[in-house]
Amino acid sequence: MSFSLHGIPVSSGVAIGYAHLLSHTSLEVVHYVLPRPLVAEEVARFDAALLATRNEFISLRSNRPQYAAAEFDAFLELHQMILDDPLLSAAPRDMIESEHCNAEWALKTQTEKLVAQFDEFEDAYLRERQTDVTQVAERLLKQLLGQPGHQPAPTRHDVEMILVAHDLSPADLIQFRPQQYAAFITDVGGATSHTAIVARSLNTPCMVGMHHARELIREDDLLILDGEQGVLIVNPDKAVLAEYKLRQSAWELDRKKLKRLRGARANTLDGTVIELYANIEKPEDLVEVKENGATGIGLFRSEFLFLNRDVLPDEEEQFLAYKAVAAGMEGQPVTIRTFDLGADKQLKGAERVASNPALGLRAIRLCLAEPQLFRTQLRALLRATHYGNVKILVPMLSGAAEINQTLQFIATTKQSLDDEGIPYDREVKIGGMIEIPAAALALNVFAKRLDFLSIGTNDLIQYTLAIDRTDEEVAHLYDPLHPAVLHLLSHVISTANKLGVPISVCGEMAGELAYTRLFLGLGLRQFSMSSAQVPGIKQRVLTTSLPEIAALTQRILRADDPLKIRELLEKLNSQ
Repeated sequence: MSFSLHGIPVSSGVAIGYAHLLSHTSLEVVHYVLPRPLVAEEVARFDAALLATRNEFISLRSNRPQYAAAEFDAFLELHQMILDDPLLSAAPRDMIESEHCNAEWALKTQTEKLVAQFDEFEDAYLRERQTDVTQVAERLLKQLLGQPGHQPAPTRHDVEMILVAHDLSPADLIQFRPQQYAAFITDVGGATSHTAIVARSLNTPCMVGMHHARELIREDDLLILDGEQGVLIVNPDKAVLAEYKLRQSAWELDRKKLKRLRGARANTLDGTVIELYANIEKPEDLVEVKENGATGIGLFRSEFLFLNRDVLPDEEEQFLAYKAVAAGMEGQPVTIRTFDLGADKQLKGAERVASNPALGLRAIRLCLAEPQLFRTQLRALLRATHYGNVKILVPMLSGAAEINQTLQFIATTKQSLDDEGIPYDREVKIGGMIEIPAAALALNVFAKRLDFLSIGTNDLIQYTLAIDRTDEEVAHLYDPLHPAVLHLLSHVISTANKLGVPISVCGEMAGELAYTRLFLGLGLRQFSMSSAQVPGIKQRVLTTSLPEIAALTQRILRADDPLKIRELLEKLNSQ
């Protein structure tokens, strides 16, 4: 019987293959009471499972595959931290001793308590971290049940296999080599889950949030995964299969063609130069940046140097990381953002509980509230400017007061370097992110005090529409094409161009093909995105004539009906 399922596409592409079902270690375990003499033995069994799981993580880190993304080490470290946390490693042991219950039941009970605590977070990203807790607990449970590791794929070299699982941790995903599976499907997870991030880095088609796929699909069912539309077709008929085989061939051919554009300049048909930069998180990401032909770093998210660690990076460690990127880009522009911590990215040991973290002490607000931490980073950043074309970007500015305070911090930091005779670029450019509607509407203030601007579309849309796009209950209301959002974007880009202030977009919209011509029509000439998206955006730029899209872009801005806007956008992209 043929049927379709819908999920959240987190890594695009078309995959065709036969289903391989991964067994799910459920936390629904039996409960039994142990005689007092056997309690010590049960505690020892739990400790042995804990040690074996810890050794699994150590082995994974020491045998890290070359194809693993740079973020993989951070994800593994996070899972190790969860495993070593007393709430998971000690609390079950205490329960075994006090209630004389079996280890599996103690682990299940404690895990449910932890997950319930995560459910209380208002921030959807933080709620989704309960998945990491469950993944670690299930790995530990497998050791207790004598089922460590994972199930390998059946040896079938003649066909493609698609892995279907209730859930996959980043560690599981890395272990299932891309060469073994054409795609991944999970019942749970969201677009911001760590599994989704790893899947995108592997460039393997993947869908999450399928809910009941693991129950409805049988072993060896023929599957078609459409990573563009978020559709999974089970046991397709011959006509549908033939159509998707053509789509798959076209998709693979397009990928090969895009690789040839690596050295080409991103100029429009009328000769306008467009700069395509990459977003990175660590110095190791430079390899992919160069492979995909980006001509600079538009956003180095420095906060990833601070996450998931017991000791914060000191000035020297930060300096070496920033210097490596600056020197590695060999004179091409490198924009490093001061740490955007808070909300969904908390320092270990400094977690704050807030009723609405996204609107609380985060980004530049946290920097100004923690002057020593901020000065340390500014010293490292300024020192790195001596080794390349480095610019400094400040996140979440809302007005003149914060800009003035930030510039004063930078001035005093420069003076301290002068006093010590440490070289730096005295003309270093300082920019601000436009993420808050107040900043967009007071752009003249920003343009007078800053050297360049960068639009963070993710937060700008979120704050403009009062929608958390990671919250399943309201995610459908998150609309980049909302007329208010389009007018705000148009205002920011046109105002910056009139004032002669360089403007870029580094949010998620910058890497979406559907919006490339729209941004070009609005006057944007600098994009920054995930390095893997650069070739596709470059191809769209190369096939665009600015005079031809101008009138249609203005029609989109004048439209107020959502369906009409999408109809016009489709027409714009078909030119």
